[in-house]
Amino acid sequence: MIRKIVVAFGWIALAFVASWTYIAKPDPSRALDWLTGFAPKVSINSLARSTVDEIIKQISAPPPIRSVAKPKASSLLTASGIIAETNKERVANGLPLLVENFRLASAAAAKVDDMFVGQYFEHVSPSGAGPADLADNAGYEYVLIGENLALGHYAGDIGVVDAWMNSPGHRANILQSRYTEIGVSVKKGIFEGQETWLAVQEFGKPLSSCPAIDVVLKVSIEENRVEIDRLDAELIVRRDELENYHPKRGDEYNRKADEYNGLVAEYNLLIEKTKSMVAEYNRQVEVFNACAKN
Repeated sequence: MIRKIVVAFGWIALAFVASWTYIAKPDPSRALDWLTGFAPKVSINSLARSTVDEIIKQISAPPPIRSVAKPKASSLLTASGIIAETNKERVANGLPLLVENFRLASAAAAKVDDMFVGQYFEHVSPSGAGPADLADNAGYEYVLIGENLALGHYAGDIGVVDAWMNSPGHRANILQSRYTEIGVSVKKGIFEGQETWLAVQEFGKPLSSCPAIDVVLKVSIEENRVEIDRLDAELIVRRDELENYHPKRGDEYNRKADEYNGLVAEYNLLIEKTKSMVAEYNRQVEVFNACAKN
């Protein structure tokens, strides 16, 4: 008796892995030697949510402001005073107070020091490090961060906050309803040959404020992708071997056919399992991103 094997191949694209894979489906009504080749690939757009979504992280960094005012005795700046004046503006606009976060304060201090050392006044340093890098280096995990910079002499803490409030981009950061935390650093030093002040505000919405995403699940999806690719390659080799096997009968042929059919079943099962995992991961990302936007 000739053992019938899997003969029909449909195609599926698992977009997360950026590669084409196929699903081989058993068709007991046809024998291997009736094969005429693979079926065409199916567009990824025909598949239901087979891609792995990414979480949204945002950074707000308006152009820094520079004061040309002459230094005054009253131009002393303090981190605590700037936070207090910032929160006064938020309360006046019906927004909750920002809570000081020591990691954001550490990021702000690192920014001030780096600008003095590097003699630059930009959100991105000459080495290419920006607000996100500062947050990462300080161990601050976020879904949203912002940065305000000020250089020069101001009429105290009120003066520098007023200057930021008079700048649309900086005002937007101060009055951003999604921020919940703040870190500030100020320092007096030599910049471009003159003694002056640098002030930095770092705003943030922490990662912990939104539902957690199962990172282990994403790792498992990637591991499955690797296994799917391996099985895909093995199936092609075994299928070619069976197509070229003669005669198509006998114990050896039946053994190879059984092994091939078993591998197809394993492959299909893994594809379906991975699609379910991708759907669950994407659901978590969707919930997370909805939180990040509010």
